[in-house]
Amino acid sequence: MFNPIPHIINGNTFWISPERCIYWEEQNALILADIHLGKAGHFRNAGVAVPQRSGVADLQRLIAQLFFFKANRVIIVGDFTHSVYNKELSLFRKWRSDFPLFQFDLVKGNHDILKDIWYRETQITVHNKELRIENFCFRHEYAADVPLQDIAADVFVFSGHVHPAVRISGRGKQALHLPCFYFSGQHCILPAFSKFTGSYIVVPKKGDIVYAMTGTEIIKKP
Repeated sequence: MFNPIPHIINGNTFWISPERCIYWEEQNALILADIHLGKAGHFRNAGVAVPQRSGVADLQRLIAQLFFFKANRVIIVGDFTHSVYNKELSLFRKWRSDFPLFQFDLVKGNHDILKDIWYRETQITVHNKELRIENFCFRHEYAADVPLQDIAADVFVFSGHVHPAVRISGRGKQALHLPCFYFSGQHCILPAFSKFTGSYIVVPKKGDIVYAMTGTEIIKKP
């Protein structure tokens, strides 16, 4: 069992989960990025021996988080899928037909290249550039060091794409690289939800907040 941590933004409560997603209490929505569903199948089709369970496990984690938080909406901040259609995507289609009442919103990422008909048939609402809900904005790519020129001062931005991780050092020369949520000013970079991804080490600046995840626990680093 794990304990999510609350993080307040613009008067809204966002529960940070060690399973690499956020639960938005006021909207009863789960927020995540970079699932890369079908990536394992894509590598297998290319002749790389990747276990099929890696993609299935990510989908099972998503379902478990939906039921844990009792959410009725999913906001995916890009790269829901990884490439062209394969068997892993057919598993999602089957699950979606069994649970059609969840609302799925996808802000398209650079890997979301399936034909429009697939998103329609799986009842996923696609947003090509961004999704705005009240004073929150969801974009797949956004550089943390670039001013938010087209975003009002009271709007908070969630993005993905980077797959952020942070280096945690111990005594001696031991160190771990852990996936993290990176909060900086008006912006949060979400970790890759999929565990079958690479990562990019971020270096927090003064005033930033990082939530690193061990898999079952969250480490908050101001």
